[in-house]
Amino acid sequence: MFAFLSSFFEKEFIDCYAPIPLSDCRIVKPYLLERAGIRNGTVIMMAIPYFSPACRDSERNISAYAVSRDYHLFCKELFERLLPALQARYPQSKFAAFADHSPIDEPDAAAKAGLGCVGKNHLLITSKYSSYVFLSELITDMELPCQSNPIKECAGCGKCMELCPIKECGGCLSALTQKKGELTEEEKNCILKFGSLWGCDICQEVCPHTQRVLRDGSIESPIPFFAQNAIPHLTEEIVEGMSDAEFSTRAYSWRGRNTILRNLRLAKDQDKKGETLC
Repeated sequence: MFAFLSSFFEKEFIDCYAPIPLSDCRIVKPYLLERAGIRNGTVIMMAIPYFSPACRDSERNISAYAVSRDYHLFCKELFERLLPALQARYPQSKFAAFADHSPIDEPDAAAKAGLGCVGKNHLLITSKYSSYVFLSELITDMELPCQSNPIKECAGCGKCMELCPIKECGGCLSALTQKKGELTEEEKNCILKFGSLWGCDICQEVCPHTQRVLRDGSIESPIPFFAQNAIPHLTEEIVEGMSDAEFSTRAYSWRGRNTILRNLRLAKDQDKKGETLC
C-alpha cells in the first residue's frame, strides 16, 4: 500500500504526506465516516503546497491561496485518479478522501502525522512550504502500520499574533473581506489600509518560517495546477470579464461577484482620490 501511494504521489508532485491511525484523530463530523462505511483504519494526511511564482507579484491584492484556481478542484481531480486506482488494487477495502469538509480535525491530524508544527495562528507550518499548504486526506479501513506523534508547536516568537489586524479591524480581516452587503466606514477603511481585497496573509508573511523558505526558494509549489491560470492582481474588468464557468473556479466565487466587486470598487474609488493603497 505505502509503495503504491509513494509512486502515485511522486507522479502528482506531492511530497508532504504521512499516515496516522484513524483512532488517534479528532473526529469532528462522524457522519462522514459513517457514510463511507469506515469505523477504524488509517488516515494518510497530505499537505498540498499552493504558493506559485505569481504569488510573489508585488501588486498582488488577494490572499495567496486565491491566486490560483480553487484547490477543491485540484483535490477533486486528484481523488478521481486516486480512489479508483486503490479500489481496483484492494477491492475488499474501503476508501474515502476529503479536503476541507472532513470528518477529522485536519491540522490536528497533520501535526500528529508529523507533517509540521502548529503555529500560534493555528495553522500547520511545514518545513518546506511554511503554512502555504492545503490539507486533505485519504481514509481507509485498512489497518496500516503507523503511529501518531506528539504535536509540536512553533518556536513562539508571537509575530503572527502581534501583527494580526484583528484588534484594529474589530474582527478577522479575512472574514471582513468576505462579508456580504454594505460595510461600515470603519470596515471599508480597514480593508483599504491593509491592502487585501480578499483574504489575509499577514500572519503567514511575518512568520520566520515563511521568511526562511522564501529565501530558500522551497516555498513554491511543484504542482502545475497552482501555477496555471494564476491571477494575482484583480481588477473590476478582470472579474466582470470572467464567464460564469470561469468565475466558479475561483476561491472567491462562493460569495458571488458582488462581494469581490464591492472591494475592488472601494480600492478604485480610493485610487481616484490619489491614494493608491492596493
